[in-house]
Amino acid sequence: MPTSRDLLADLIAFDTTSRDSNLALIDYVRRYLSDLGIDSQLLFNDERSKANLYARLGPPGPGGVMLSGHSDVVPVDGQAWTVPAFTLSERDGRLYGRGTADMKGFIACVLASLPTFLQQPLRLPLHIAISYDEEIGCLGVRSLVEQLRSSPERPAICLIGEPTEMRPVLGHKGKLAMRCEVHGAACHSAYAPQGVNAIEYAAKLIGRLGEIGAQLAAPERHDSRFDPPYSTVQTGVISGGRALNIVPGECRFDFEMRVLPADDPRQVAAELQAYAEHELLPRMRAVSAASDIRFSELSSYPGLLTDPASDAAHLLALLCEREDFSTVAFGTEGGLFDAAGIATVICGPGSMEQGHKPDEFVTLEQLERCDALLARLAGWVQQQH
Repeated sequence: MPTSRDLLADLIAFDTTSRDSNLALIDYVRRYLSDLGIDSQLLFNDERSKANLYARLGPPGPGGVMLSGHSDVVPVDGQAWTVPAFTLSERDGRLYGRGTADMKGFIACVLASLPTFLQQPLRLPLHIAISYDEEIGCLGVRSLVEQLRSSPERPAICLIGEPTEMRPVLGHKGKLAMRCEVHGAACHSAYAPQGVNAIEYAAKLIGRLGEIGAQLAAPERHDSRFDPPYSTVQTGVISGGRALNIVPGECRFDFEMRVLPADDPRQVAAELQAYAEHELLPRMRAVSAASDIRFSELSSYPGLLTDPASDAAHLLALLCEREDFSTVAFGTEGGLFDAAGIATVICGPGSMEQGHKPDEFVTLEQLERCDALLARLAGWVQQQH
């Protein structure tokens, strides 16, 4: 049977950048599973250009463990790669290619482990999930989450193989990304008081976001399990204006909140919207009644903080052979699974220090450690009563 390295070489060859289809990779995985006698189900997007894959093996009924990963990768555009991005290259114990760390390395290990799971009858179900569009806001997996939420055969535990250098991880922050569009009133800059400067009002809103961020960073709100240990707010994109001698009538900016699991990012958004409605809009509309400030959501996913005393955490400690649980700064699909009643933990090969960068890589040693973890899981599933 092919090794995890062999399978990773095949998976990397599929350009599954989020803007493109993942169906060629999904078809490859589906045929691989079929050759092992494993049936799988596809959940397509509305355009049928992308799909989640879900498979289940073992006895009927609820419970068991789900191994989950996303198929999409971030773009390579504008990055200075020294090796082909979509061909696996090996050098000094490192395997290079887009997605090697984030997170096709884990998917390759899962596929390579399946013959081991099939060697003996499973006492608990094993579930396999491969999603799309994780990199643009955990969008694709939501249809699968909803199906599992109401399923009588819902898994009890989910292991997401995001790159943690094989460290056991129980949590991460949640995220809410939003867009604010400020509609003012343009006029000649010589008569600036007769216009409503959309850039200046956008600046007031951004300044207010900074004040909210400072409140969130207060020491009494810190949680030392996270880095940084508080919720953060930042503005990442802004555009507006046409010429220096025209008071700008339009301005748009995008901002995001990355919050501790105990915080609600929608409260931050609601506070900013209240400031816009009660403080800014009356002043704007006193000059031009058509002025407006509009907010829209771009993407969101919940945070995750699994109880270290839970069955899921105990299993992760057993598989990792260590109990020094930690958190990660990046987000995952874990909060969505957890909210659906599937206790979720995170552990996978590679490091996010290499993810999303040119010459992304995972080491052979990390793949071997992941192979060993999955072999321990196979033994555990086969021994349960």
